[in-house]
Amino acid sequence: MRGVSDRSKIMFLMLLIVFLAGIGAFWMDYIGIIKLSGVIDPFRSESELSMDATDDDPSLIEKEEFGKEKEKLLERIEELDKREALIAEKEKAIEGEKEKLEQIKSGLSIEQKKLDSERNKDAGYRKNVMVLANKMANMPPEESVQIMVNWDEPLIIDVLRQMDADSEAAGKMSITAYLLTKFPNKEQASRIMYLMTQL
Repeated sequence: MRGVSDRSKIMFLMLLIVFLAGIGAFWMDYIGIIKLSGVIDPFRSESELSMDATDDDPSLIEKEEFGKEKEKLLERIEELDKREALIAEKEKAIEGEKEKLEQIKSGLSIEQKKLDSERNKDAGYRKNVMVLANKMANMPPEESVQIMVNWDEPLIIDVLRQMDADSEAAGKMSITAYLLTKFPNKEQASRIMYLMTQL
């Protein structure tokens, strides 16, 4: 009787140990110290696994919402690509306009240099005309005519005009008409006198 009692005590203690070990294992699995899912999965039925699988997979509504978001994202990407292409075209057009403006600026700079050069030439020419007019006025008329007949007609006209202006400024009578009468070629003298009145 006493032997049976000891045996039942041993069985009770073993069951108690197994029970406490199971509770301890579940508690450690709950707090994350150990993971029992790998040990329990082989003993689970296929129906339980399929139920778990449905929980892992997104639902039809979630799939539909994901598809819509994906479409919106693709549309946004396409719109951004179009904008980027448009910006690239505008930048190319701006670069073309910039090159044209640079060419115009370069052309204007060249023209300005030409004008400055012509102005300097004209200033030098006017200065020379004034010097020649002064010399011709202070020389004997015969000598002045001998020198002037070897010039181009535009220079003769400019010098004679300057002599008229200098005489008028000094309040004197101009001798240009007298000088023209001394020209050996009367036709040339007549033409110069006519051009002086026209130009």
